[in-house]
Amino acid sequence: MTDTPMLKRPALFLLVAAICLIAAPFILPALNAAPNTVNRVLVWGLFGLGFDILFGFTGLLSFGQSAFYGTGGFVAAYLLTRAGFPNVILALIIGMVAAAITGYLIGQLALRRTGIYFAMITVAIAEIFFFVEFNPLSDWTGGENGLPGVPTPHIDLGFTQLSFTSGWSLYPFLAFCYFVGLLVALRIVRSPVGAVLTAIRENPLRAAAVGHDVHAYKLTAFVIAAAYAGLSGGLLGVLQGFMPPDAFMFDTSGQLIIQTAIGGRGTLIGPLVGAAVWLFLQDFLQATLKLGAAWKLVLGVVFVLLVCFLRQGIVGAVRQLFLPRRRGEPEPDAAAPAESPTAAPATAAVMPVPSSNPGHGRVVLQASGLTKRYGGVVANQDIHFSVREGELRGIIGPNGAGKSTFFKMLTCEVAPSAGRIEFEGHDITGRDVTDVCQLGLTKSYQVNQLFNQLTVRENVTIAALARLRGRFRLDLLRGVDSVSGLRDLVQETLALVHLTARADAPVAQLAYGEKRRLEIGLALASSPSLLLLDEPLAGMSPSERAETVSLLKSIARGRTLVIIDHDMDALFELAERITVLQEGRLLVEGTPEDIRRDPQVQAAYLGGMHEVVTS
Repeated sequence: MTDTPMLKRPALFLLVAAICLIAAPFILPALNAAPNTVNRVLVWGLFGLGFDILFGFTGLLSFGQSAFYGTGGFVAAYLLTRAGFPNVILALIIGMVAAAITGYLIGQLALRRTGIYFAMITVAIAEIFFFVEFNPLSDWTGGENGLPGVPTPHIDLGFTQLSFTSGWSLYPFLAFCYFVGLLVALRIVRSPVGAVLTAIRENPLRAAAVGHDVHAYKLTAFVIAAAYAGLSGGLLGVLQGFMPPDAFMFDTSGQLIIQTAIGGRGTLIGPLVGAAVWLFLQDFLQATLKLGAAWKLVLGVVFVLLVCFLRQGIVGAVRQLFLPRRRGEPEPDAAAPAESPTAAPATAAVMPVPSSNPGHGRVVLQASGLTKRYGGVVANQDIHFSVREGELRGIIGPNGAGKSTFFKMLTCEVAPSAGRIEFEGHDITGRDVTDVCQLGLTKSYQVNQLFNQLTVRENVTIAALARLRGRFRLDLLRGVDSVSGLRDLVQETLALVHLTARADAPVAQLAYGEKRRLEIGLALASSPSLLLLDEPLAGMSPSERAETVSLLKSIARGRTLVIIDHDMDALFELAERITVLQEGRLLVEGTPEDIRRDPQVQAAYLGGMHEVVTS
């Protein structure tokens, strides 16, 4: 579930990476590449791997990575220079762990906000760490002098000893560290956790609504990025022989972001490519062209041009060059006809149905005295509402009647101002949408909430993972396909909403009616015991509406559904009982025939058009 085709072929990807790393010390010297610059590229590339998981795959732009870069570097350097720690590799690992712990603590604070506010918090964190390193902790960090005397690694294998000193001698150690980091990062982005991180990048609202703990997964990405930063900071000290104070500078975070943008985010190798372009250009401008301080101006212009003309970075541009057909562009079979919804495939029959009892026995959802106020505006007031197992309930009401707000309270997207909601014997009042989805109550949205840059299959997979793995699980090193029952659940859901033939099509290529069916499919993939559908027929053409009504009839068999819609004819055809809301209050409930004839409904909702309704 990755954007880069090479990442979908991990063995080939790693083989190419290994060949390039092995060939580099034989090819680059002939190109007059300085070994120190090559080694710095590897350190920055490793630094960028973690940042790419955070920014490229999770969509979190952090300006504070220098805090973790410096933390890991100075902890390792202090152990090796001041504490007399004998093992360089173990010191690097301890520094990495220290950075990860710091990342966990900072993430608990920073991730309380999103967007620009999250980014600004990370800026502040970077500046705080820079100040602390130069002042209160200068006795441990060396202040503006840093920590000199950081040793290089020495490995005793028994039958031989490996010493890594500097230049090309140090390259194999740094290349090995980068390759291991690349291997781990590839495993992470191809794991179920990686799939959820991609979903959060695309649509965090829907990722939470299908049952994933978005905050926990964001924190996971934040800690992973901090750990990579900490290890890279330690390697910087080893490379330079001392730990420089500028590791904590905001400029470090800025360079990381620039390098990732140049190379291409969401590709893993993009930061390495970006670092190579940035550092070699820097050397060329300073040493060859002797521009002095003007090199920053030239590099700034180069960066602006690259961002303007290669919006997906160098790796993205190469991908487009060799793979011109990408997501969002028409494929040869893009116009293939959709499956007929009148007859579901046989596999749809095995879709797990929690509410298998068609008899309307026990109450599965009970709302008592539900009220929602927004300041002086009352959206809903004192609503008593219940749904029985196996029932198909319709909710109607004119615009502004409070239907959507009522739905949001039932699914815990909005907390009620007063009242109580019970689902399957649990008091869910005030709980979050992820909790109630895991309990078996979920909804489809009035406005499509899909993962637009993913395929149809990947969309359904995201929802199915929440059903099979729970709200949060750290299965970082296993493949998505290894999740037991995932493939069957995804196929059954696709068959149920008649999208099997479109499974590998990007969402951007779907017709509107197909997107509405996928919207319902995401809700169904969580195998809910109660499914709420918010205007599933909204915006459809007559033919699409007829197809979706037929689909809803097939879905309703053995399930408990509540449907809001303005299409009176369709809802009266589908529902067994109708609830009418008016001005935020429950006006009346009854069978479709009762509602048709009710004078209050005719006056309040239908405007007295009795002849039209009963004809």
